Amino acid sequence: MSSNPEVNPSAADAELLNQISGDLGEAMSLLGTMAPGITVFGSARTPPDDAVYQCAERLGTWLGRAGVPVLTGGGPGIMEAVNRGAAEAGGVSIGLNIELPYEQTPNPHLTHQLHFHHFSSRKLMLTRYSRGFVIFPGGFGTADELLELLVAFHTDRGVRRPMVLVDSVFWSGLLIWFTEQLGSRQLIDLHNTDFIEVVD
Repeated sequence: MSSNPEVNPSAADAELLNQISGDLGEAMSLLGTMAPGITVFGSARTPPDDAVYQCAERLGTWLGRAGVPVLTGGGPGIMEAVNRGAAEAGGVSIGLNIELPYEQTPNPHLTHQLHFHHFSSRKLMLTRYSRGFVIFPGGFGTADELLELLVAFHTDRGVRRPMVLVDSVFWSGLLIWFTEQLGSRQLIDLHNTDFIEVVD
């Protein structure tokens, strides 16, 4: 129950449903007409002079030249790098942007742009229309996206798609924790993590 007596919970729920329905409908109308792409996750704070940014831009270039659509969150940093590479190579560069009070301004390298009100619907669309995933170093948002994919892939082999983690040094601590803590305590099945590739 809301602590504000002037707010009608049913009206707030109806607004939430309308926003999510609108977000999903618009995204499905666009993405459903395109070939499955590669979704790239990574930090919004990575600057252009960082080697990781430059690696992401090269990836976007290669995917653009290959005719594979690139999907990102549409913001700065790693997202901008991949979108820039794809767009400059003449490829499809899609940004699924979200309304935030800071940080998330659409980058200028998008051939197609979608706007979301909620992270949940945005994450669903970033994964539903992808044939694979590349995860660059990032913060809480990137970690959340990675772990959500790992949950889905670990529990249902049928939904698995290729997953590549870029920068072995960055990800090594997490992967060791998976093995030494989760695996050793049999909280996960380590043989079910063989779909993860780590590259530099």
